[in-house]
Amino acid sequence: MSSKLSKWIVLPAAVLMLGTVALAQDSSSSSSSSTSQGSSSTTSSQPKPTIAQRKENQQDRIANGVKSGQLTAGETANLETKEAAINGETRADRAANGGKLTQQERAQVNHQQNNASKQIYDDTHNAKTDHAVQQHNTAAKSDHAQSEHPHH
Repeated sequence: MSSKLSKWIVLPAAVLMLGTVALAQDSSSSSSSSTSQGSSSTTSSQPKPTIAQRKENQQDRIANGVKSGQLTAGETANLETKEAAINGETRADRAANGGKLTQQERAQVNHQQNNASKQIYDDTHNAKTDHAVQQHNTAAKSDHAQSEHPHH
C-alpha cells in the first residue's frame, strides 16, 4: 500500500519538474512568435496574455496549490496531464504551420486554457486537500511565529 501512495506523491512532483523544463524550452521558442500576436486590438487597456504567459501563470497556480496543500496528488497529476496535452498540441500545431498558430488554433488553445484554468480553480477550492502538506505548513508557521516572538 505504501508503494502505491509514494507513487502518487512522486508522480506529481516529477510531472511538475518536467513541465517546468518543457515550459522553459517552449517559452523561448514561442516568445518570438508571441510578439506578433500582441498587435491585435482589444477593448481593454491591458493586452491579452500570450499563450506562453497563460501557461506559466497556470503552472504557478498549480505549484501554489501543491505547496499550500489545496491540491491532492491525484488532482495535481490530472491538471499536469491536461497542461501537457495542451502544450503538446500547441507545439505540434506550430510545427505544422511554420512556427505560428492559425486564428482557429489560437482560439482552440484559448478555450482549452480556459477549461484548464477553471479546473485549477475548482480543484484548489474543493474540500479535498493534501492533509500532510497542510499539517507541515501549519507546523512551519507555528515554529516561525515562535522564533519571531520568543517568550522571555
